[in-house]
Amino acid sequence: MEEMTCCCTHKTKERSAEELRSLQNRLSRIEGQIRGIRGMVEKDAYCTDILTQVAAVNAALNAFSRELLANHIKTCVADDIKAGKDETVDELVATLQKLMK
Repeated sequence: MEEMTCCCTHKTKERSAEELRSLQNRLSRIEGQIRGIRGMVEKDAYCTDILTQVAAVNAALNAFSRELLANHIKTCVADDIKAGKDETVDELVATLQKLMK
């Protein structure tokens, strides 16, 4: 596995080309799914069919969030903890609480 380097601040994070490509691909698929749902609504598709697609989008967004969170923990959080920045743990806990609402 390639070594991850972190260039994080509280405002930005420099992502590897691989990480960026993966996140962009996920978002592109989600955008396509959303456009598909809009088309279904416009074509008066059956409600349960639309809801099934909404569930798929929710699952895709959750997968995106899991990937982004894992990368954040492996890079920014780990590096900050090693550097003695314990407040990063509080920030992570707050973020997890928001994600679990």
